[in-house]
Amino acid sequence: MNTITGYLRQAGTALRFLFFATLVLGAAYPLAVFGVGQLIAPYQANGSIIKDSAGAPAASALIVQAAADDSGTQDPRWFHARPSAVTWDPASSSASNLGPNDPKLLDAVAANRAAVAKTENVPEAAVPADAVTASGSGLDPDISPAYARLQVPRVAAAQHLSADTVRSLVTRHTTGGLGAFLGQPSVNVTALNIDLAAAVPSE
Repeated sequence: MNTITGYLRQAGTALRFLFFATLVLGAAYPLAVFGVGQLIAPYQANGSIIKDSAGAPAASALIVQAAADDSGTQDPRWFHARPSAVTWDPASSSASNLGPNDPKLLDAVAANRAAVAKTENVPEAAVPADAVTASGSGLDPDISPAYARLQVPRVAAAQHLSADTVRSLVTRHTTGGLGAFLGQPSVNVTALNIDLAAAVPSE
């Protein structure tokens, strides 16, 4: 009798542990991981496809969609991305492979700074570093908030929108808090331009 009672007690303990482990490892832990993923890595958790105002898939939030011609000249109506060694071609990905002491890199930075200053009608000293240096992939969709704000007057004038309207779009797409926990605040050019397109009045 005592043996049966002992077995029943052990079985009860095992069942209670199984129930507790199921709650913790089968429900609480997966939900916690999912919640953290939603906060700090929503693209990895949900996919990176951005939809346009009509609800149709428009682009990937992880790849820049630069409005540029074959020569690499970016359309003045849209926010510009960082320079790219592959001319923002999504079929390829590469850095410039120029070292920090390479004179060609210094020349490229100087040329990019002059070009951005002319395009945005600002002094060269006002041009942020990310506006003149390419990313490692050449397809990075993110720019600094400073570079996005620098482009507001040009974009607003080209799209016939108020500067406040365009500036509010930049603010809406500026990451902060947990979104910028592992890096600097940034603005996703791809997502920003899709929202900008929706804000432009149809002719």
